Amino acid sequence: MGSDSRKHGGGEEPRFGTIEAVMRLRIRETIERMVEEELEAALGAGRSARTGPARMGYRHGHRARTLTTSLGPATLAMPRARLLAADGSTVEWRSVTVPRYQRRTARVDEAILGVYLSGTNTRRIRGALGPLLRGGPLSKDAVSRLVGRLREDFSAWQQRDLGAETFRYLFLDGWYPKVRIGKQRARVPVLVTLGVRADGTRVIVDLRLAGQETAAAWQEVVQALVARGVRMPACAVIDGNPGLRAALRAQWPGVPIQRCTNHKGRNLVAKAPAHLREEVAEDYRRMIYADTQEAVATARAAFRKKWQRRCPAVVASLDEAGEELFTFTAFPVPQWKALRTTNARERINEEFRRRTKTQASLPSEDAVVLLLFGLLRSGAVNLRRLVGWQAMPMIKEKEAA
Repeated sequence: MGSDSRKHGGGEEPRFGTIEAVMRLRIRETIERMVEEELEAALGAGRSARTGPARMGYRHGHRARTLTTSLGPATLAMPRARLLAADGSTVEWRSVTVPRYQRRTARVDEAILGVYLSGTNTRRIRGALGPLLRGGPLSKDAVSRLVGRLREDFSAWQQRDLGAETFRYLFLDGWYPKVRIGKQRARVPVLVTLGVRADGTRVIVDLRLAGQETAAAWQEVVQALVARGVRMPACAVIDGNPGLRAALRAQWPGVPIQRCTNHKGRNLVAKAPAHLREEVAEDYRRMIYADTQEAVATARAAFRKKWQRRCPAVVASLDEAGEELFTFTAFPVPQWKALRTTNARERINEEFRRRTKTQASLPSEDAVVLLLFGLLRSGAVNLRRLVGWQAMPMIKEKEAA
């Protein structure tokens, strides 16, 4: 016991600190080795190699560069070199592994952006990320540049070409995350478009702020998708917003539309007296979750007959959706669960709420979509394949027919 106390006491650095110091050293050595290999490939010759026909330039010393990694700052010896150009002149070699002016790794930058967009100023960022930065430089201007770069990346992402994509399904929904901006809590309308590729993978196609979820706002979304190369899907799943439906019909008159059964179910229950709501909900679930197309049709007829007599307002609300509430029955049964609702975006909602629920406020409304984009870009939001994706080849044949 006494020897252990002497070994770990006496003011020595804690063991975990020693481990991190060794890891930082190895990270530095690894990065320097990667840069050296990159330079050798560019020069066509290793260090001290004789001049030969393959040589494309010459080294001229090193320059110190501090790079903040996820284990803290590491000072690298960055090699310098000049490359021969075709006209006989020389140009300064630039590393791709550690680009010019880079002072932090992408992982550190993502952490800084995430904390900032969740409503924290630069001083508090340095405090919150102290163990990560470990004295690494972080100025207000550096954070501003990061946010500016994120805005540029988001703008480019919104305008990226989608002509090579083939989306079998599109899920479009208005989302209203409640956040604190300044001293007030507000719901910020975000229009989300999620696409399902031919292999069943799901991807966020577009997201943008809107003043209101109107026909004009959705028309802008749909027209932007078409301008970027998106073609008419085999089915569009929507939340029932009339403006969205009108925008889709205006662009693609023949597109099959599936109304979200969860949204409509809540509408039906709201139309019934309090003592009948549970019974309405149970009959509705029995109809929507029937196993076959024939069973759905039978349950639908029974639902209308029963509730037309007991509560006509419920049937009127059901009829308002019409056949669009049952479009899913024309598709493979294994995919019914996924096509009945717009719940595909719930994973995004969960991750966003997890990131913002402990924060005091967001700096602006724009920070909502920037934070969402940052989560998507960093891989924090992973979307699983569509339920029943194995049946996607059937959708391809149906579309081509």
